[in-house]
Amino acid sequence: QVQLVESGGGLVQPGGSLRLSCAASGSIFSINDMGWHRQVPGKQRELVAYVTRGGGTGYAGSVKGRFTISRDNAKNTMYLQMNSLKPEDTAVYYCNADVSSTAGYINYWGQGTQVTVSS
Repeated sequence: QVQLVESGGGLVQPGGSLRLSCAASGSIFSINDMGWHRQVPGKQRELVAYVTRGGGTGYAGSVKGRFTISRDNAKNTMYLQMNSLKPEDTAVYYCNADVSSTAGYINYWGQGTQVTVSS
């Protein structure tokens, strides 16, 4: 009933920028905390950044100062602006959100979008 769909991933050179989007759809009443996570093969998924419904944010130390998370509550959409990208940022990026809907209060995940930073 609720879907999170990421977009905006791709191949970028070191030092470049990308903007990821995560759009939530379905019978949604409200969305509380939202976050971006990333995972590389053989490693655990890690939290990159989060944003509360009121706009409070937090970042992993490795991305602080380079990435900016934001959201548009009216559009049920979250963004991740990634600047000064490094090869170590290469990963599949997933969004997740705590959603209140007709199905109840559930934490949902998107399907992921690949970000590759390489020259």
